Amino acid sequence: MSSFTNRKGLKTVYRKIIDKLLPVLIVPFATASIIVVARFMHVEFHDQSHALSPAHILLIGLFLMDVVIVYIMQRPRPVYLIDYACFHGMSNYRVPSASLIESLRQITYFSERSIQFLTRLLQRSGLGEETCMPPVSCYIQPQKYCTWEAAREEAELVVFSAIDELFSKTDIDPRAIDILVVNCSGFSPTPGFPDMIVRKYKMRSDIRNMHLSGMGCSAGIISIELAKNLLQTMPQGAQALVVSTETITPNFYVGNERAMLLPYCLFRMGGAAVLLSTSPVKARFRLKFIIRTLTAADDYSYNCIHQMEDNNGNKGLDLSIDLTAVAARTLKSNISTLAPLVLPPSEKLLFALSFISQKLLKRRVKLYVPDFGTAFEHFCVHAGGRAVIDEVQRSLGLSDEHVEPSRMTLHRFGNTSSSSVWYELAYIEAKGRMRRANRVWMIGFGSGFK
Repeated sequence: MSSFTNRKGLKTVYRKIIDKLLPVLIVPFATASIIVVARFMHVEFHDQSHALSPAHILLIGLFLMDVVIVYIMQRPRPVYLIDYACFHGMSNYRVPSASLIESLRQITYFSERSIQFLTRLLQRSGLGEETCMPPVSCYIQPQKYCTWEAAREEAELVVFSAIDELFSKTDIDPRAIDILVVNCSGFSPTPGFPDMIVRKYKMRSDIRNMHLSGMGCSAGIISIELAKNLLQTMPQGAQALVVSTETITPNFYVGNERAMLLPYCLFRMGGAAVLLSTSPVKARFRLKFIIRTLTAADDYSYNCIHQMEDNNGNKGLDLSIDLTAVAARTLKSNISTLAPLVLPPSEKLLFALSFISQKLLKRRVKLYVPDFGTAFEHFCVHAGGRAVIDEVQRSLGLSDEHVEPSRMTLHRFGNTSSSSVWYELAYIEAKGRMRRANRVWMIGFGSGFK
């Protein structure tokens, strides 16, 4: 214990020294440089001041002012999170594991072997007894009731409930929304999701709106990126509404392929509504970076989450056994871009030294895994399943407390697809763990693989 404490103490001292070293060195050198340049300019100006007329001085001043104005105008506007709200299913949509298994037993299409497989998976899935599914999940022949109208009713229930709560919390007029971005991968009706929302809340006719589909569980954060890019092209103070959900009703699988039965043990009803703006008034968070990585060029990555038909023509979602490995590999690629932007100098130095040592000693030195706890206080890892959370925790060296929001979201709500990271953020805040200036890393995984 004492040895571990000593190592931890030494590492803390090392970080404080390295992280403060650059400012300590830069400030004196910068000050000295400014003094030298100022003295030089004073001498030069004193010697040549007779050659500069008031008009010349005015033009120089105007030129410097123009440079500053152009620089300020070219800088991208910061984007702020004003507030967000998540859908909380009512008790009549709650589906305990025993009830779900009993309902599945009544479906004649499932073999006894499939029922036993689903029972074992549910017991180890990490899902609790409060997760919610649409009514069709309890019907004896759900494929007869998985209609377009039933899917639209589920979508409206989830989306409108989340938006209603958001508007209630922010007291914003729906007509003040300038941008509307909705994402739902498995259900793309006509009229679309944005049309449903605009009609319901009587939004403006010139609102910029779009619907992202087929992008999987990562679509929630991709929608934030799209909204951010649009906000930065609009006048200061513009507002964007981002809605993330997944509709389960039209995607029930009635075959016996094991890989396509997995969604029964993972996906549940859920959704979130998020309000963004370029105005800091009433803002709760500020968006810093969004780094997207797409590995669809690799066949394993492309096929690890695949919507397809089985040999009997039953449509479903196939989840490959390579999913966790692909997720870890894609996350590693994403980190290589993100790490230099967020890590303190002490962690960058340790990583650089281990990388150089590994190259020189031909892989006999283990590559140092940066401690992202020095860059972030909170982690929202997509609740894609217990195995995915375990793999991310192992890959990043996170503590149990770091991944607690993900595990508890999976337990309480299940895999709500693209909205899961917002449930996790709500969990952190509900526990009173969020503090001023805290940093949050949201990690989303989706088909593609991205």
